[in-house]
Amino acid sequence: MSQSKKNERMEYRIQMVDLKSQYNRYKSEFDDAVQKVLVSGNFINGKEVEEFSKSLSNWTGSKFVSPCANGTDALQIAYMALGLKPGDEVIVPSFNYVSAAEAAILLGLVPIFVDCDKRTFNISIESVLESITPRTKALVAVHLFGQACDIESLENICSKNGIFLIEDNAQSIGAEILFGKFAGKKLGTIGIIGTTSFFPSKNLGCMGDGGAIFCQNEELYNKIQIITNHGQKTRYQYDSIGLNSRLDTIQASILLVKMKYIDKFIKTRVETADFYSKELSKISGIITPLKSDWTTHVFHQYTIIFEDEYSRNLASDSLNSAGIQNMIYYPKPLHLHSAYESESRPFGSLPVSEWLGSRVLSLPIHSEMNSDITKEISSFF
Repeated sequence: MSQSKKNERMEYRIQMVDLKSQYNRYKSEFDDAVQKVLVSGNFINGKEVEEFSKSLSNWTGSKFVSPCANGTDALQIAYMALGLKPGDEVIVPSFNYVSAAEAAILLGLVPIFVDCDKRTFNISIESVLESITPRTKALVAVHLFGQACDIESLENICSKNGIFLIEDNAQSIGAEILFGKFAGKKLGTIGIIGTTSFFPSKNLGCMGDGGAIFCQNEELYNKIQIITNHGQKTRYQYDSIGLNSRLDTIQASILLVKMKYIDKFIKTRVETADFYSKELSKISGIITPLKSDWTTHVFHQYTIIFEDEYSRNLASDSLNSAGIQNMIYYPKPLHLHSAYESESRPFGSLPVSEWLGSRVLSLPIHSEMNSDITKEISSFF
């Protein structure tokens, strides 16, 4: 049985993300926010959606924010707004969740899988350069696990080659560039389009599904708005092919509450990660996450690397037996899945992604962590 199936069936005393405790801590605020929406009856496009969009725009520094139904829709809408056509190639990292590749396939685009960096887990610049062809139209820069990929290098590559740079910031919302060309900018605001997800386990998560699209160009923003509303500029006037992708008002009201505490949530994650790294760096055979000095790290995941698959699995089993949830992201890189066989590369073609898939393990990290929990988890190693 796969680890994911095991985790679905097991009861854990310590979970990867403790959403129940977070709800209980802010229960009165969440309940009041939802009750106001219920009383108003404005469940779609209520005022809370616009308020949240403005709040998110102010926090991220993005000129335009367009909420949508989920992070996968956000990527599909990005491809559509940029006018990508069937047969166009989109570079995506293989060590990653499926959304960027999935959305590409649904539009007839061709995902080109590339390798990642062994220490940051993020997209490999060398692998990107090797994968560009005359058909390459877009590159999805996934900021994995909480910190930026080498966005300055990627932006330079895309500019020189006429490639659209799309940022998938579902896991690193709030992270900021500290040095270089984009110093002071938060992730998701650098590429021509940025996307994010408000899936409940995310650093900024709602209590259902939700997502958003960021851009700095008004014309592009208007295209995005039309696409998310069935292709309508005005009611019953269909100017383009679109889809129905909205953030509902209840979820927006919940996100507005969480926006007040998002910096506090991130601070707790960083403190937890620092404690883990201090303790686990003493242990032979474990590599703790690298924190690049030119970007902040918001630790959506705290992911360690073991020297071999056996040691990783042994540690995972030990934690499971103690009732401590843990996860493997991502055990099988995308280029090895049968769903992407026609676009895929053979085993051994993206060695770092394959190597990491057999050695990584993510430990619990969330806004409700405390020193007792982190000490107990660290003690198992």
